[in-house]
Amino acid sequence: MKRGPKVKIARALGIALTPKAARIMERRPNPPGQHGAATRRKVSDYKKQLLEKQRLRAQYNISERQLQNAFSFATRQPGNTGVRLLQLLELRLDAVVLRAGFVRTIYAARQAVVHGHVLVNGRRVNRPARRLLPGDTVALSAKSRDLPMFTVPLENARPAAHLELDRDKRSARIREIPEREQIPVQCEVSLIVEYYSR
Repeated sequence: MKRGPKVKIARALGIALTPKAARIMERRPNPPGQHGAATRRKVSDYKKQLLEKQRLRAQYNISERQLQNAFSFATRQPGNTGVRLLQLLELRLDAVVLRAGFVRTIYAARQAVVHGHVLVNGRRVNRPARRLLPGDTVALSAKSRDLPMFTVPLENARPAAHLELDRDKRSARIREIPEREQIPVQCEVSLIVEYYSR
């Protein structure tokens, strides 16, 4: 997945990665470039699988290695591998910070964690990839809880169903492992499983 302008990446993948991308994609829904609006030729199965994988990576802002590792772990778990993969990614610390409503984008969530604004069970954690479990509590540090970058998104926060948000304490508790329908990710996860199972 290319690094670069987030709106350009969003248009190429067909998903709004930020509020700004969503606004621009309403006006320009086609892929970027002079041939973006042209009718496309038949897409191969491999390209479909690759595109879904890139869409998933972009929505969680993770590297290829991180996704490979998560898939490898998911294959060793009981149940549907695709659903297990999404659940593993959804329980990353940066994803929980986003889903709780502390920030508006996955990029801001990663930055908040790396810069030490986030506590897990009362301890400062600066690893966005930290895997959380049901019962864990994620909170903003005392020095960070009243910063506008957090208070503004929290005003309109609608936390994910598997999280319990306490706006006053600026904290969220993971109630359970989310089901597939509770994970707001746009991708056909079966194609990603096919891609890595080649």
